[in-house]
Amino acid sequence: MTALVLHTRICGLFGIRYPIVQTGMGWVSGARLTAATSDAGGFGILAAATMTLAQLEEAIRSVKERTGQPFGVNVRADQPDVGRVAELVIRSGVKLASFAGPPSRDLIRRFKDAGVLTMPTVGAPRHAEKMAEWGVDAVIAQGHEGGGHTGPIPTSLLLPAVCDTVDIPVLGAGGFNSGRGLVAALAYGASGIAMGTRFLLTKESTVPESVKAAYLRAKLTDTVVTRSVDGDPQRVIRTPVIDRLERASAVTRFPRALMSALAFRKLTGTSLTDLVREGLAMRKSRELTWAQLAMAANAPMLTKASMVDGRQEVGILPAGQVVGLIDELPTVRDVLESIMREAEETLGRLSGGSTSADAGRSGEQARADPSRRDEAVQTQTPSVARPGPQEG
Repeated sequence: MTALVLHTRICGLFGIRYPIVQTGMGWVSGARLTAATSDAGGFGILAAATMTLAQLEEAIRSVKERTGQPFGVNVRADQPDVGRVAELVIRSGVKLASFAGPPSRDLIRRFKDAGVLTMPTVGAPRHAEKMAEWGVDAVIAQGHEGGGHTGPIPTSLLLPAVCDTVDIPVLGAGGFNSGRGLVAALAYGASGIAMGTRFLLTKESTVPESVKAAYLRAKLTDTVVTRSVDGDPQRVIRTPVIDRLERASAVTRFPRALMSALAFRKLTGTSLTDLVREGLAMRKSRELTWAQLAMAANAPMLTKASMVDGRQEVGILPAGQVVGLIDELPTVRDVLESIMREAEETLGRLSGGSTSADAGRSGEQARADPSRRDEAVQTQTPSVARPGPQEG
């Protein structure tokens, strides 16, 4: 008996079995979660922005010890030591560098010349177009439903618009956690999906159990987009901490934010000179006030308080709206296999129970006509669909 396998352009580009990416979440996407994702057939991404260079080097080594499958590193393009981070990523043979914000053209070229794929996250079609012109290999289009820093356009409108704008592979993010969502993303023209909150709520995630429990209690209406954390719109679970930040004046926020900036500098090994230089660059490029600039370190430090220290009473809980649909903590492998199984069932239902031969013909037609994008469904035997232990 054959099994339907969804194989998109992103699978070929990244060298993965399933078109599902685990995003690089600060303080969350460490070696254990990243390796588990890649080992189970998806694509895991390490979060480098909250690590020192030595910690990142150790994390990369740890992922390689846990799996032989490809993985990526999320890089903050405006961090002072981005050159050294890039050098480490290249030297380590990492498959891909992802970015929450837009990387510079020079940084893209540096990775490209070294054979490292690049993938920024975008929140508007024009941003995707610019990044494609600069030579990135893929983009994540994150809609308003997404967790953490997010834009104003909902995924259902952003994703098809980005897919219509660029020819490179596009991943949808914001609101995804199921096989039905994966099929919807493919219908919009995407090559797959990227998820954060769903992976945060797995057994391999190192987030404290008490914090995971708070996430599991959240409903669809329990998140809010606030600018009170660091000046930029960020989706988090509404808590007393967020309510206090919302009520606070700029005068009371400033000293707290300044302390966060100094604490973040110490944790990440950033010198005071580099911190000032980075701040001046951010103020110029993002047109921030000095108060907003000091607040920029609030998000990582308040996130660390919850995600690492388990102190919900002083920390924040970044989350996508999809958190309201999640009520269990499966393994990463169970998440991926459940999504793929539901996607196959959904495609079968939509096609009226098409046979494997029908699916095979569909795949041949799609390969003959590239304009049919990633809706192709190929048939494989179970031994191909589910590789043996030696493949991770």
